Amino acid sequence: MEKHKIHIKYMVSLRCIIVVKEELTNLGIKFLNVSLGEVEILGKITKQQKDDLDINLNKIGLELLDDKKSILIDRIKNEIIIMIHHSTSLPKINFSDFLSEKLGYDYTYLSNIFTEVQGITIQQFIIYNKIEKVKELLLYDELNLTEISYQMDYSSIAHLSSQFKKVTGLTPSFFKYIKKKRLNYLKNN
Repeated sequence: MEKHKIHIKYMVSLRCIIVVKEELTNLGIKFLNVSLGEVEILGKITKQQKDDLDINLNKIGLELLDDKKSILIDRIKNEIIIMIHHSTSLPKINFSDFLSEKLGYDYTYLSNIFTEVQGITIQQFIIYNKIEKVKELLLYDELNLTEISYQMDYSSIAHLSSQFKKVTGLTPSFFKYIKKKRLNYLKNN
């Protein structure tokens, strides 16, 4: 039996994978594997099944991807999200080599397409996601800033703090202070 891949935009969590599996099952679409942004289908799906899947996914904030550029952009985003948010440590090679290796394209090509379609560079997208992860780690309160800096592969606490302030407008310690103050307020009211 033939295998086909379909690509789905905005799949960024385990919950998305579960929901997509349910939708596929409900529509009688046989699948081998569902991962972030990609589904491996066993056999062919009818136009009606594809249309129904697209409608059902749209209702839950997901979207089928058809054109090659969109699929590639989504793959780039998914690799970055998996690398930053779903792995225990960042790769020890630079991001450009990592993405080229993972996706099988020259980094310059990936970078140009990403910037053309998204309006920001891959590096800016990586920085934004790293800062989101740092915010999450600060809120967990399990690691100090030195440990977070090391885990997120920053050269120093100063580098992390500088990038954090550029993106959020706050220092990491002030961000943590505001969040704690807000939580205390919510608990007491």
